[in-house]
Amino acid sequence: MDAEELASRWRERLESWAIPEEILAKAPADPWGHSPARFATRTDRALAEPDDGPTMTRVAEALPQGGTLLDVGSGTGASSLPLHERIGELYAVDTSPGMLAELALRADKLGVPLTAVEGRWPDVAGQVPVADAAVAGHVVYNVPDLAAFLRALDERTSGRVVIELTHRHPMSWMTPLWQHFHDVDRPVRPIAEDCVALAAALGYPVRVEEREAPLERFGSLEELAAGACRRLCLDPSRAGEVAETALSLGMWPLPRDRWVTLWWE
Repeated sequence: MDAEELASRWRERLESWAIPEEILAKAPADPWGHSPARFATRTDRALAEPDDGPTMTRVAEALPQGGTLLDVGSGTGASSLPLHERIGELYAVDTSPGMLAELALRADKLGVPLTAVEGRWPDVAGQVPVADAAVAGHVVYNVPDLAAFLRALDERTSGRVVIELTHRHPMSWMTPLWQHFHDVDRPVRPIAEDCVALAAALGYPVRVEEREAPLERFGSLEELAAGACRRLCLDPSRAGEVAETALSLGMWPLPRDRWVTLWWE
């Protein structure tokens, strides 16, 4: 299968995750939104407890001391700031000004020179120079045109491109809850192998490593229920009901995700 067909399949499979309009219309909050504060907590943990997993290892070994690092879909910096002692300049790209603001606070405290670019990749690729290395952590499941995304990463990097993603779509864990509350079956794909296949079809010499996620998705059943209410387009007042349902369906504690790292030079 060629790159064009693989890219088309990725887009179609990602679009199949759209929430039915009749459910979305009743949502009390954006079900796809992310909290900068929650992401910032994860970044602080990553700074306090440096991860020696394959993603950080592959970026670190490709980034020269004082080198330039491009972080696409940066969030609050969990995939880049732990390497602050090596970074000479960080170029962070994200669609959320709130995420970039949290990243900027931490970069300033760590003494990391930062250029923050608000916008969607690859639309803003021309606003950053070619970097020594690039990382894109947990963002590709938000990217319909994955071929253009990968090409731009490669073009704006002189050395190594490193991508991290969950083995399955990050919302897959809620499939039983969607069935219970809305009688809706959620898709199975795309999965990490689809991203790897597309990168290889584009001509990149992809290498892959997989491991168990180093972090639990939620710290408590209450946190799970609150997050699930938003994703399921339910009123927050139903969190207790969601928690009871998750327990009855054997969903707590949640098994850890599998994280996949792919990279090429």
